[in-house]
Amino acid sequence: MDVYIGLDVSLASTTICVIGEKGRIVTEAQVASTPKALVAFMGKLEHEVAAIGLEAGPLSHWLHKGLTDAGFEAVLMETRRVKAALKAMPIKTDRRDAEGIAQLLQMGWFRPVHCKSVSSQEMRALLTSRKSVLSALTDMELSLRGVLRNFGLKLGQVSRGCYEARVRELIAGNAMLEAAAEPILRARVVLRRELAGLEKLVRNLAREDPVCRLQMTMPGVGHVIALTFTSAIDDPERFRRSKDVGPWAGLTPGRSQSGERDILGGITKAGDTGLRTTLYHAATVMLHGTAGPNWLKAWALRLAKMRGKKRATVALARRIGVVLHRMWRDGTEFRFTREEAMALRTA
Repeated sequence: MDVYIGLDVSLASTTICVIGEKGRIVTEAQVASTPKALVAFMGKLEHEVAAIGLEAGPLSHWLHKGLTDAGFEAVLMETRRVKAALKAMPIKTDRRDAEGIAQLLQMGWFRPVHCKSVSSQEMRALLTSRKSVLSALTDMELSLRGVLRNFGLKLGQVSRGCYEARVRELIAGNAMLEAAAEPILRARVVLRRELAGLEKLVRNLAREDPVCRLQMTMPGVGHVIALTFTSAIDDPERFRRSKDVGPWAGLTPGRSQSGERDILGGITKAGDTGLRTTLYHAATVMLHGTAGPNWLKAWALRLAKMRGKKRATVALARRIGVVLHRMWRDGTEFRFTREEAMALRTA
């Protein structure tokens, strides 16, 4: 008898539910959240394992790789759909969640999630570290601005290089403000040094990667955007059409239809939040930055006249993702005119 196994993963332990024919529970257990413990449990089963399902989460890629390397058919399941199904249960426990995941796996009512490669996960870890340092640096600078504003001391518009000198100029002669600002200024120096090191590393990685160099030929796409896009997509072949990138990134309008009611709302915001934000930044730079004229920008400006700049920016972000994927698949640089792009497509 083939069995389906649902895993409800937490940081310390994983609840396991094994179901057989007609969704009947064969056995249940709780083991440590490590690939070794899970593989040891699967090896003791007397039945043939058809598939193992677990929600996409912080530990899921690690566990998925361990189970796959051991020869099991492991499936990462989209969290949003699993959560919606499990929400129907009146009582929520880890046992019931594991049982529900196993039943969804058996019925096929789930959406599989791509398990990213180790190199892609390492790149995302580096980008996340850079973002955390930048966020901490920005928060500290804004916090100090707020502290000084309470005393009528306004920094005004000041560059990063002149920030510290301007603060010291304002707090000179006030011992209490100097004591409050000095720790922040010293920490800011350390954070700026660490951020500079991360920026240099990220920039060098983008220059060494042929895919990133190709994508950076598009106006508005820099080293951070290129690395974020390639690490999020990981494998361009998993999308049958380049147009599928837009819905996957959550940049297409949501729709709610029932009877005579048919509402076309805002974007779905499904998928990778970091990728969606990055594509939006690229669209903003292309529309409002110093990027030269190109067919994508011209298309977005025409759309902005009809639907407004906000909608045009979102639409441009979606289209940038589509074009970047096509450039990756075809191995071609960005074409600045529509004629060049169409000639390449028909060639």
